[in-house]
Amino acid sequence: MRRLRRIKILATLGPASSDLAMIRRLFEAGADLFRINMSHTPHDKMRELVATIRNVESSYGRPIGILVDLQGPKLRLGSFAEGAVQLQNGQTFTLDSDKTPGDATRVHLPHPEILAALRPGHALLLDDGKVRLIAEETSKQHAVTRVVVGGKMSDRKGVSLPDTDLPVSAMTPKDRADLEAALVTGVDWIALSFVQRADDVIEAKKMIRGRAAVMAKIEKPQAIDRLADIIEASDALMVARGDLGVGLPLERVPSLQKQMTRMARRAGKPVVIATQMLESMIQSPVPTRAEVSDVATAVYEGADAIMLSAESAAGKFPVEAVSTMNRIGEEVERDPTYRSVIMAQRPDPESTVGDAIADAARVMAETLDLPALICWTSSGSTAVRVARERPKPPIVAITPNITAGRRLAVVWGVHCVVAEDARDQDDMVGRAGQIAFRDGFVRAGQRVIIVAGVPLGIPGTTNMVRIASVGPEGEANM
Repeated sequence: MRRLRRIKILATLGPASSDLAMIRRLFEAGADLFRINMSHTPHDKMRELVATIRNVESSYGRPIGILVDLQGPKLRLGSFAEGAVQLQNGQTFTLDSDKTPGDATRVHLPHPEILAALRPGHALLLDDGKVRLIAEETSKQHAVTRVVVGGKMSDRKGVSLPDTDLPVSAMTPKDRADLEAALVTGVDWIALSFVQRADDVIEAKKMIRGRAAVMAKIEKPQAIDRLADIIEASDALMVARGDLGVGLPLERVPSLQKQMTRMARRAGKPVVIATQMLESMIQSPVPTRAEVSDVATAVYEGADAIMLSAESAAGKFPVEAVSTMNRIGEEVERDPTYRSVIMAQRPDPESTVGDAIADAARVMAETLDLPALICWTSSGSTAVRVARERPKPPIVAITPNITAGRRLAVVWGVHCVVAEDARDQDDMVGRAGQIAFRDGFVRAGQRVIIVAGVPLGIPGTTNMVRIASVGPEGEANM
């Protein structure tokens, strides 16, 4: 099944989209990979969803990626004696280590690490930023704050600390159990929540030991100043705009989205734009004009993937949401100005053989107006390098490794085919043409460009480029 767009669609599964028939419909509508949110999914259900996705994958013969999203630490207030209180602007409100139910003057904060790290002047955002406090006096036992933006506060509401660097791991005991359960099922990507520093990613990678790729979610203000290190440590990036917009002024989020997209592309790492992209489609069969424009912006920026959250997991119109994203992606990429925008954002190639080959292949393919750029890749790295260049022709990645194929489901422009490894260069060139011909990328008499690593089958050796003509049966000849 060939997509008519380069950007990928990541759809979250949930109560509205967990049976075989619905997952099949979502794939047919345009979903390239699926997200399982461990905040709401027990292990048994996660295993069932993975098995169902693999069933769909088998029936279509095309790799489908699975991303498991770990919950991360959840910082919450304690409870109130009356269940809720009203906080007034200007009043004093204390957060402390006393487990007694709270009132309008104080409440228990069951996180000693917060009390230890808070300093006067630090902000505390409660209930997704609806209530804002400023710390005035801090100790390891309590924090006296001033209410800057008041409102109703009830039991167990969330706490966000945009100014405080918390000395806590991004992995809770629940996350570690969820991670091990997910790895046993053979998922492809792990999304890591609450990332504050590169060490959080490194810690997760030590546990994963190469069994899945790691996608760092950028949702904490503390991560912004360390983005370069986090991107270097990660395999991919997710711009989690919802939580990021709680800890930072909302007006900063669009520019940060652009910066992160370009930084990730420069590093050759996939980047996913997430949260509230088609939020109104949870209840409505059509999105707002502003939402369409928001999704289109991510496509113009050259993001690798765009994500649906509650729209596909719990909304009334999950298939329509995926279909809408698919149409937006196709329409933007047909826009005559799209290529000029993508080209203007192209980073210079890195000074490596692989990047030099990928850049040269892109230039040759566009100069000769070739219909496809074909990559033979063992680990997937060749296809990722070529995708970094955002070439005009589609990228056909051929790999003998199903794991690599599934991970490539999130990468811009890559149509992946799992096939037996090439025996030699003649076999590699011949079957490259046959596969591209079979899947509708080329016609007899056209030429294609082929990128690979020699010796064959050794990861990370992208060092060869060939131009070949496609014969009447699809076979390619140098």
